Amino acid sequence: MNETINTLLNRRSIRKYKPEQIKDEELNVVLEAGKYAPSGGNQQSALFIVVQNKKAIEKISKMNAAVIGKDDVDPYYGAPTIILVLADKSKATPVEDASIALGNMYNAAYSIGLGSCWIHRTKQMFESEEGKALLKEWGVEGDYVGVGSCILGYPDCEQPKAAPRKDNFVVMVK
Repeated sequence: MNETINTLLNRRSIRKYKPEQIKDEELNVVLEAGKYAPSGGNQQSALFIVVQNKKAIEKISKMNAAVIGKDDVDPYYGAPTIILVLADKSKATPVEDASIALGNMYNAAYSIGLGSCWIHRTKQMFESEEGKALLKEWGVEGDYVGVGSCILGYPDCEQPKAAPRKDNFVVMVK
């Protein structure tokens, strides 16, 4: 089987990570894959904010947990690297652009041996006053919408098995 197809069929969300930080070279591969994702009109509206600082991770973890109303959970599953993906609202297809960039990053991560998982609630986090202040603190200017987060790390678990695919997934019109 072709290596790309193998990656697409076998990548799974990882929810348990070793505390060891990923290598910069690995991070750069994942970010490069995200940068080269297709975008509407080639407007490249996605913005990647890489968070590896432990205090910053604790802060955004609390923000994310607050959205779901649970103080006692780590929505990022202990991953040592979090890529917050936002998109420029002024572009034609910001959510779509950022979503496919996230997809590219997950597949790139798997292809080099990293675990990854999509984490929701980035939109709500950065619509809040606390989130807006954090973006300003990080030097992010502009009108952005939070789309999702890509967590990365070395898996500390077995590779999950694929769930069965649903019936009637494809409708053929020839």
